[in-house]
Amino acid sequence: MATPKDYYETLGVSKTAHADDIRKSYRKLARKYHPDLNPGDKSAEERFKTVQEAYDVLSDEKKRATYDQVGFYSDDMAQSGQPGGAGRGQAGGPNMDFGGFDFSDFARQQGGARGSRQTENGGAFRDLFSQFFKGGGNEPELEPEKGSDLEYVVTIDFWQAIRGTQAKIEITRHETCPTCHGTGQANTGSVTCPQCNGSGTVTQMAGAMKFNLTCPRCNGTGRLNNACPTCHGDGRIATTETVEVRIPAGAQDGSRLRVPGKGNAGTHGAPAGDLYITTRVEEHPFFKRQGDQINIRVPVTVPEAGLGAKIEVPTIDGRALLKIPPGTQNGQKFRLREKGVFNGRKDHRGDQIVEVSIHVPKVQDERTKEILREMAQLHPEDPRSALFASGGNA
Repeated sequence: MATPKDYYETLGVSKTAHADDIRKSYRKLARKYHPDLNPGDKSAEERFKTVQEAYDVLSDEKKRATYDQVGFYSDDMAQSGQPGGAGRGQAGGPNMDFGGFDFSDFARQQGGARGSRQTENGGAFRDLFSQFFKGGGNEPELEPEKGSDLEYVVTIDFWQAIRGTQAKIEITRHETCPTCHGTGQANTGSVTCPQCNGSGTVTQMAGAMKFNLTCPRCNGTGRLNNACPTCHGDGRIATTETVEVRIPAGAQDGSRLRVPGKGNAGTHGAPAGDLYITTRVEEHPFFKRQGDQINIRVPVTVPEAGLGAKIEVPTIDGRALLKIPPGTQNGQKFRLREKGVFNGRKDHRGDQIVEVSIHVPKVQDERTKEILREMAQLHPEDPRSALFASGGNA
């Protein structure tokens, strides 16, 4: 027994799907099964026809409403001839008015005493509705679609990120075919449409009724253009090119740069996508970056920490003087204002934070040991006393 076609299932959408979802699903499937992209594949060709047939019905509000009304009724309803059922109704097609014709009566006449033919013909007529809804069988054209974006990662060193640089990267992208200029068709003539054999029309039979419909493959022209030999009908070709990207000063690890129009080419004249570059910044031996701030750990001697001193510390601009006050403790931090990274978006420069690390010399001579013993007598305080003040002596 023939069953009605489920156009929603064909397009992979729900019965409550929005028009935009139906259109997106159709584009995806049409590109996948298009005959020019699947030469010699009969199953893909049949699938493509079914997909475009389903889209032609579901993309039209009136056709979709009629299909929803008559396309899913049971055989019992079809035979009963209920108003609005599959056994009675109107099919909206070019010059086709079946206003008061009862398809279930016609099916019984054709089936006669052969019982089973009655339901088969009824199913055939329900299948035929989809062809009437096609409005002449014109194939919906594939709409232009913007090219997809590309993502690449470029690795730069610490100083290139601080000062900015020009980076050259090699990318592979799809660009418009230079032979067919994106049409996917060759300029070497055409071939006879294999679906209608050049007539421009196809025949649909339902019982004793015969209908001639516009061929959906060639849109009634009877001819098909040859696929472009360079891109094989896709309209695009894969190319490798070198792109020069300016990385601004202050770029951070994970910064993302956009290069307009350097993504994949669009289809049917649509604009190309964009190229996005993500930076990966290598670490420096002693400069540690935190946003626009530079952190560095600088060793000082015991006399410098105890007596105070002016010491030279490295910055990203060169050497700078830092005053160490007397009694400086290990791990104490000092700020050098506006010695960090320049941020062009904020028009502001960060700071450099200097952390002091007291360097204790190795004691190998008696004189040094004597000095340290005298120091211990002059400063007998216990630096660990606070650890036990709250009863923490286990």
